[in-house]
Amino acid sequence: MKNKLKLEYTINSSPSVLYKQLSTPSGLSEWFADDVNLKGNTYTFIWDGAEEQAEMISQKENKFIRFRWLEADDKDTYFEFKIHKHELTGDVALEITDFTDENDSDDARDLWDSQISRLKHTMGL
Repeated sequence: MKNKLKLEYTINSSPSVLYKQLSTPSGLSEWFADDVNLKGNTYTFIWDGAEEQAEMISQKENKFIRFRWLEADDKDTYFEFKIHKHELTGDVALEITDFTDENDSDDARDLWDSQISRLKHTMGL
């Protein structure tokens, strides 16, 4: 059984600039993976020479993009980047939904914290 993990980060950027970092191979390869290739709706993510493929299963420009790992055992799991603006503050927030094994939630949270740090750094934030 996988646990649903939801994380939210404030990103001081316009939704359109942020969306490019989350949805394009060039944007994703700056912070998420060492390299990213796209063929059709299939993204190939490369880390230290190892490849993992994910299918982009849903998206709405400047709002969200959802991926499913092709080798995932559970077809109901996915990872998603959702962009929204806080009504009160006007801040742009990035909400991440991911699924983890029961004992890996803390590790997954730490990994996302680290990845989002890299994202902010590459965006000059």
